[in-house]
Amino acid sequence: MKIAILGAGISGTTLARLLAGDGHRVVVLEKSDRAGGLCKSQLVDGFTFDEAGGHIMFSKQRPVLDWMIERAGGADAVVRTERNTRIRWHDRWVPYPFENGVGALTKDAIVDCLEGYIEAHVQRRLGTACPENFHDWIDWRMGSGFARHFMVPYNEKIWSCDLRTMSSGWVAGRVPEAPMRDVLASAVGLASEGYTHQSVFWFPRRGGFEALVTGTVQGGGFELRVGTPVEHVRRTGEGFTVNGEDFDLVVNTVPLPLVEPALADLPEPVRADIRELRPISLVNVLIGVALDEPLPDLSWVYLPFPEQGPANRVTYFSNYAPDNAPEGHGSFMAEVTHRGDVSPTKEWVDDLVQNLGRAGLLRPEQVVLTHTAQSEFAYIDQNLAFADRIARVRDWFDTSGMITFGRFGRYEYHNSDQCIARAQEVHRHITEIARSGEPARPQFT
Repeated sequence: MKIAILGAGISGTTLARLLAGDGHRVVVLEKSDRAGGLCKSQLVDGFTFDEAGGHIMFSKQRPVLDWMIERAGGADAVVRTERNTRIRWHDRWVPYPFENGVGALTKDAIVDCLEGYIEAHVQRRLGTACPENFHDWIDWRMGSGFARHFMVPYNEKIWSCDLRTMSSGWVAGRVPEAPMRDVLASAVGLASEGYTHQSVFWFPRRGGFEALVTGTVQGGGFELRVGTPVEHVRRTGEGFTVNGEDFDLVVNTVPLPLVEPALADLPEPVRADIRELRPISLVNVLIGVALDEPLPDLSWVYLPFPEQGPANRVTYFSNYAPDNAPEGHGSFMAEVTHRGDVSPTKEWVDDLVQNLGRAGLLRPEQVVLTHTAQSEFAYIDQNLAFADRIARVRDWFDTSGMITFGRFGRYEYHNSDQCIARAQEVHRHITEIARSGEPARPQFT
């Protein structure tokens, strides 16, 4: 088959490589000057910088992790790191996740958290229904103490909204529940560890996270057309035309609101639903520092409180791979989410750096470079109308003969490894279409 793939991020390039390996003629259309999408990296005065924040290579599925490591150049081309993450809770360094680090809080805060956690546990055992909004879900799941001391302020910062306007549905299966014993053990000073599936991760030695996409494109056997926006897609009998060129199948991975104007066959109600899929955007700030001693052995730090400045997470990026910073230097990446209302002026960046200094993460006088990158599509707005709206959109695509997937191509809150796993799933679906000769509705798991 001749297949058009719209968008050259990790989703589109992975699928293209898999399909080309089967002998299909695959053409990938990408609006920007190179492949990468949200995985793009830059080199700025000797500092490597991931544009869309602190990606890492890990997966619960070993075959997916092996694929990532191979595409990044193999075992010798990646750095293996044991995760060491913290929350900057006022003037304390608290292990992450917060419920496993409760013993590092003040005694009053420990009592608040335990009292609320136990009460929430009892209420759930008594059958209290799961709330529909995220704010109340935090109380229902974590209790009022954990909510007040971390979960609410942190999530208000990252999602940039009243949490009562967000659905609770997105957290199902994404936020593991800490066993009661782990929380109690931490409270009395015994070690407990959460999120063990992320206890080790990998990162490319050179080139930033974009090395993963670069290795997927190189030798991939497909045609990559950069600087080629998708202007028109239409169904024509048994196939499609894209920008006037005939294809047997079209697969979209471009953010739906960006590709919507090009889709000639969209019904107006579906078009209206797509136009309401608003993203949460990201400003990522590279901060290069001159070092007189190595950076602390940290992977990343969460900043939940407004007085710590606008950043919600800071990655110790030169700890991911030594070549991310020139010799004698280190680097941080500070992530700031927003809803289209942040302009990263020099004064804004300088203020962010000063806030990180006051929070104890860096020494502003050591800063030798700052640089910013903006990503319009970074996080999915999980508002109360989202689930019904996206269900209607997905249903249309799944019966249209087109396929759409990817973080913003299907609006699934997927990390890069999950995007790769989804591409493998789509590959199997297309293989079945090619075998049977009959179009079929995708069966996404």
